[in-house]
Amino acid sequence: MIDELREERIVNKVGGRFKLSTLIQKRLVAINAGSRPLVTVDTHDKLEIVIQEIMQDKIYLDSSSNLRITGEPEGGGGPPELDLSEL
Repeated sequence: MIDELREERIVNKVGGRFKLSTLIQKRLVAINAGSRPLVTVDTHDKLEIVIQEIMQDKIYLDSSSNLRITGEPEGGGGPPELDLSEL
């Protein structure tokens, strides 16, 4: 798993080391908040799950550095917006 982080392939896939670390961090936060893994791997190591999601093109950063899931519509998949205007 750590070997994949040392390879240039994963770095080039996301557009650089900074974007890679940003993508990993944002996805780990999402998984820790309850998001389900997008890949099937025989591990409970969340970092390994995120790396496999990247390698299988399941997640990416959009042009605004927001985490996106492949095939998901813009703005979808996140928590519902709360309307606090009537409180």
